[in-house]
Amino acid sequence: MLSFMNSLPGAVAQGIIWGIMAIGVYLTFKILDVADLTVDGSFGTGGAVLVICVTGGVPVGLAVLFAFAAGCLAGLITGVLHTKFGIPAILAGILTQLSLYSINLRIMGGSANAPLNVTKYTVLVSSRNVISALLVGLIFSVVIIIALYWFFGTELGHSLRATGCNESMARANGINTNSNKIIGIVISNGIVALSGALMAQYQGFADINMGRGAIVIGLAAVIIGEVIFGKIFKNFALRLFAAVCGGIIYYVVITLVLKLGLNANDLKMFSAIVVAIFLAIPFWKRKIDDRKIKPVVEEV
Repeated sequence: MLSFMNSLPGAVAQGIIWGIMAIGVYLTFKILDVADLTVDGSFGTGGAVLVICVTGGVPVGLAVLFAFAAGCLAGLITGVLHTKFGIPAILAGILTQLSLYSINLRIMGGSANAPLNVTKYTVLVSSRNVISALLVGLIFSVVIIIALYWFFGTELGHSLRATGCNESMARANGINTNSNKIIGIVISNGIVALSGALMAQYQGFADINMGRGAIVIGLAAVIIGEVIFGKIFKNFALRLFAAVCGGIIYYVVITLVLKLGLNANDLKMFSAIVVAIFLAIPFWKRKIDDRKIKPVVEEV
């Protein structure tokens, strides 16, 4: 337990970074109602672009923007494949994710791992200064949430919501749903890549497999945040913040079970089980509510 308490600040810092990634997943999963698997590739793309840019002499702030732009480009490819080529969203994401594996290798010069010496280069977050990483992560989270809250309050933002809520009705009202899907997927993957850029700085390297399973972690954070804070956080900005909280809770739980002796090789399986359970909770609750309502209806 003492070891867990000592590692708790680091777990929270990483949870915030993964929570930023969960915001990107929230946009496609909850707003657009699209299953986008591009994030497993775009997360690593953000990390790879950040490391190569910083080690190449680019200021870290500008490198983060380049990483965000690279993620947006990945999202654009998925969006075009889905809307212009008629490929189902989930398959379009898989195709982009698959191609990003080779692209990320090329970005890192053919190496599966690109180190970032945090003592030699200036970085925004680092595991060597967890408190600073916590603060920077929170600042990024708040800025992203404020920006998205403003954006989804605009006419374009409302049309994106309408597209995800009822695509047929949105199209009947003259909304270009295909363009909205592309915009939503682009923004989502840009945020995911930004999260990958922060993670590469925090851990001190970019890896070809750093994004593997990112969609599972993102979904876990979104679902955990919704189940725990759904009845409390009604405002859109707070719902986004709930996704960040879900990322923190997820990573703290992961750290705890690892300290309790879970084999690290079983971590992906444990993550899948956690997501499955939290996805099933709303279904079970509806089943229970229906059983409570049914006898009342029969009596009437």
